Amino acid sequence: MTDTSREPSRDALTAAALASERIEPDENAWTRRLVLFLRVMAVLSIVKGLYHWAQVTGFVGGEEEAFENQTMAWQTATIYFAVIELVAAVGLWLATPWGAVVWLTTVVSMAVIELMFPGIYGGSLVVVAVEALMLAGYLVLAWMAARERPP
Repeated sequence: MTDTSREPSRDALTAAALASERIEPDENAWTRRLVLFLRVMAVLSIVKGLYHWAQVTGFVGGEEEAFENQTMAWQTATIYFAVIELVAAVGLWLATPWGAVVWLTTVVSMAVIELMFPGIYGGSLVVVAVEALMLAGYLVLAWMAARERPP
């Protein structure tokens, strides 16, 4: 009579090997995607903020496009975005709630300026569409990340 209690059966070994090879579902996949999206938006916000500061300081544009030669509305909007984009970038990179709120403020502000005040930056519908796509992407990712963590 053989003692099977000391030697596990072949089926048990195979089942154990298969169980160890199973890939566990990542419980925070959407949260990680949201953080990655926020980091990408942070880099984009840094680029946009630095571009606005380059306009203010005269690093971009010719003599006709100099900051001093622009309208007061253009100057105000440019300084507003130069500051708020960089503040949003810090908050987005840290994935803080206030960072998302400041970033959402910049997105909505740019869309409103482009749509309602076309004389300031030219009223580009492409800019509005890109801002709307970024906003939609954030809302979808935030919704899916919130569903991962039940209350």
